[in-house]
Amino acid sequence: MNRREKKIFLTLFLSIFSAVTGTGIVIPLLPVYARDLGASGLYISMIFGAFSISRTVFLPWFGKMSDRLGRKPFIVPGLLFYALVSVGFMLSGSVSSLIGLRFLQGIASGMIMPVSQAYVGDITPKGKEGFYMGLFSMAMFLSLSLGPFMGGFINRIYGLDAAFMGMGALAMAAFIMALLFLPPTAQEVCGKRSAENISVMGLLRDRLILGLFSYRFVYTTCVGMIWCFLPLYADIRFGLTSAETGTLVMVMVLAGGILHTPMGFVADRMNRPLLVAAGGFFIILSMLLCYEATGFYTLLGAVTVFGLGGGTSLPALSALAVEKGRDASCLGSVMSLLTMAHSMGMLMGSLIAGLTMDILDLRFAFPLGATVMAVGVLHFLITCVIHKPKQKA
Repeated sequence: MNRREKKIFLTLFLSIFSAVTGTGIVIPLLPVYARDLGASGLYISMIFGAFSISRTVFLPWFGKMSDRLGRKPFIVPGLLFYALVSVGFMLSGSVSSLIGLRFLQGIASGMIMPVSQAYVGDITPKGKEGFYMGLFSMAMFLSLSLGPFMGGFINRIYGLDAAFMGMGALAMAAFIMALLFLPPTAQEVCGKRSAENISVMGLLRDRLILGLFSYRFVYTTCVGMIWCFLPLYADIRFGLTSAETGTLVMVMVLAGGILHTPMGFVADRMNRPLLVAAGGFFIILSMLLCYEATGFYTLLGAVTVFGLGGGTSLPALSALAVEKGRDASCLGSVMSLLTMAHSMGMLMGSLIAGLTMDILDLRFAFPLGATVMAVGVLHFLITCVIHKPKQKA
């Protein structure tokens, strides 16, 4: 990267780090807050599912239009929208308002995350996709690990409104950084090379993209189960405090975040599909360990293994996506498609766990997640063998 590209990368890194840290402060607190408002497992699923639904609906448009119009016109307004939604959380006092706010937050997220990833892909040197995408992913994973840890203590000492204020302040800081330091849209390269006839869903006809989509879907189904219901599981089954559950989420995300840069470096030199599949086996193991957990420390071990699985697989998966998207001149569309898989997986994971909580016992959601992940890994391997993607030496 040259000096200008490094400045863009740093701006995106810090903006995403700030915005996602704010989100991470609040997310682990929402299930318990919703339960205190009288929400059942299904309604808690709807709070998280509303985010995924809105993001899934709008993602194809945001991704395709960012390929044509540029990245900054979506990233900057999306960050501002995030800050405004945070004010709404402070004023909400019902389950229905939480569902509505999460729906709006999903739209904002659709403007930010895939477009930022596509922007990084635009400026990444060829052959170093794994390293730079892994390095950028650290912004999200490290912030998601810091956020829950901060949220648990902020809630305990100052209350939930202070947590919402923290989310809003960090989102506003991210908006100001992106507004001031990202270069004008006319200086971007994405709009000059995009293909006008790209259909986002039509990209799934490519076997490699289909394999990437399916893996991201099943992986995030497991993420949805843990993000949405681990705080309740830890509270109901083991009586853990919000600080302890925040620590669990922090360790899970931190374990993966630390691995992203070194595993991105490895992904530029090894078989990328094999690394993706290896991470999937870690996820399967972690879900079974959650089922067998007996307290804080066994849960800590389970979520650490989960983080290692994500840290192993996601840099290689992102590198494959960047390589494919740049070759087809539709990187924004490819990243949006993977983020759609992420949103759909979060929705599916929260629904499975919520219904399992209402009908059976929340504990049984974890072996179900392991089964879903196993099927997804198998499909990914079959798809990659059929497609025979280009491998790194």
